[in-house]
Order: sequence, then structure tokens, then C-alpha cells
Amino acid sequence: MIASTGVSTVLPAEWAPQSAVQLTWPRPDGDFARAFDAVERTFIAIAVAIAQREPLIIACGPGAEDLRRRLIGAGAPAMNLRLYEVPANDVWARDHGPITVFRDARPLHLDFVFNGWGGKFEASLDNRITQRLAELGAWPAPVESLDFVLEGGGIESDGLGTLLTTERCLLAPTRNPQFDKAQIETKLKSWFGLQRVLWLRHGDLIGDDTDGHIDTLARFCNERTIAYQACEDRDDAHYDELKAMEAELQALRTLDGAPYRLVPLPLPRAIHDDEGRRLPAGYANFLILNGAVLVPTYGDADSDARALARLRPCFPGREVVGIDCRPLIAQYGSLHCVTMQISSAIR
Repeated sequence: MIASTGVSTVLPAEWAPQSAVQLTWPRPDGDFARAFDAVERTFIAIAVAIAQREPLIIACGPGAEDLRRRLIGAGAPAMNLRLYEVPANDVWARDHGPITVFRDARPLHLDFVFNGWGGKFEASLDNRITQRLAELGAWPAPVESLDFVLEGGGIESDGLGTLLTTERCLLAPTRNPQFDKAQIETKLKSWFGLQRVLWLRHGDLIGDDTDGHIDTLARFCNERTIAYQACEDRDDAHYDELKAMEAELQALRTLDGAPYRLVPLPLPRAIHDDEGRRLPAGYANFLILNGAVLVPTYGDADSDARALARLRPCFPGREVVGIDCRPLIAQYGSLHCVTMQISSAIR
């Protein structure tokens, strides 16, 4: 609630009903060029899994009709495909897509500034995608642009007024250096109708370009349950940071003062690129859909199976589906990072 205006604002949880999910399709000449066929197969698998359950909005380059035909051939229902030819730098829709809120129960898409995770990469085209999709009629709700750098992967909502985030990302000097922590928290509460912001100081996946996005680390499964990326191997480079994050999560409380139910997710075995750099493989980067949860997998039979098994009880009534995302982590992101849900109702 924004007291000064009397306007009620809600940032829905990801499990709230959705009217669509957005993807931004990879470019053959983009960062995935060297492994484009493998990456596109992963995108097709994600697209079909989404479109079989709800409408799918795709921002793509020239050739939308050819892509539509291929998606239909792979099993995507034609009635759920909405393709728009929009120029893009890269594929990370979670961070350049719209963040849906409900203001006085009416949907509104907030369009924050996307600066390539603090200027690490060129993002001028990506920063215009939400406005361009709105101009093309991709959704009926209005878009409100805000002069503040914020990525969707950096925030996690329980739908009841609690936001979970990381200090390392939202307080990075390359995002909004003109504001301190208290000022940023005040802005978040106003824009999203929050009662509180829970900040994590620890947690990181090696190879992550985002400065510690919360969607790689800890996720609300419901109002009382958080699934998080754990590490039990003392010899793994992640151990100290993820153990420190685990302790922070254990200290958190729900709005009524109860501890959260915490669900540790296994860490898949290390995956490295051709130059020996470790890539940010993790299971917290799942996507909640209408009727399903899509979970990234990494060709590690034991860890993949354990992650899926631990998440299934968290989502009764939803099918938990694994999708091989090894091609995505070659560019330092995974399944949740390439998607953005468009909420259709508050809960």
C-alpha cells in the first residue's frame, strides 16, 4: 500500500496466474553463435513446454513465420504463439522484460532501465524491448517506464509484501550509485507495494555475470517455503559463500514470525567452458508456470534427479519438468534468466 496516495500496489508471486511468458529468441550472429544450433534446441524445448500450458510471447529477429512453423512442428499449439520481430542484443528476458504489478487490482508493466548488468555488455536494444512489444500490441496492460536500473532476476516476491534480494546486486555501484540502501529500499516498497525487503549479504555462483541475482540462489516456492542453492562439498569453491547464505536464510522469518521451510538444492558437478572457466550451473533458476515448474538440468544424472525430487513436493498440483540447459550456461545464464512471466491476477 502506498499510503500517501491511497493506491494499492501488489507484486505477485511467480505462482500467481499468468497470461503469458516472454522469451527473446537468440540471434544466429549473437553471443551464442558458436553453438547456435544447440542453444536453439534448448529454446525450442522451453518454448514448447511453455506454449503447451499458456500463451508465449517471443521477441525475435527477422523470420518470425519460419520460427512459428518450426515451433508448431515441435509441438507448440499455434493458438498460444505470439511472435514479434523486435531487435535485441541478447536473450535474457528476465532482466529486460516487464515486471508486472497490480495497481488498484489492474495490471501494469514496470519497465526499468537495463544497462547490461552494470555496463558489462551492450544493452541499448534490450532496454527498448518492453516498450517496443507494447507498441506492437503484445499485451493490453499499460507500461510505465522508470529511471532506475533493476533486473527481474534480482528480485523475488512472495506476493504478500515481502521481497527477497541481494545486497551485492541491488547495491552495486554500477547500478544506481546515487542512492544508498535505505533510499533503494524505500523506492522498492513504493513501486511494489511492499511491507519489507529481506536482504542477503552472501551467496554467489562462480561465472555469474549478474552480481548475485537472487534467482540463481534462493526462490520462494510458496509464502512459507524457500528453495535455495546449497553446497555440501567442503572442497568446492562455493562452499563458504553458500553456507553463509544458508545461515542467513535460516535466520529469516515469515511475516507472522515463523521460520521459513528451507529446501536445499544440490549443486551439480562443475561444468567448465573450453577455456577452463567454471560456468554458473544451479537448480534455483527454475520457472513457475500455470500447472508446471520448468527446472534446468545439466547432464548430471544424480544431482538432476535429486533436484527434481526435492522440488516436486514444493509445488503440489504442478508438473515438475527438467530441461537440459547446458547450452545456456555457456553464456552464464539458465532457464529462469531467459524467461519473464506476465501475471494475470494477484494470486
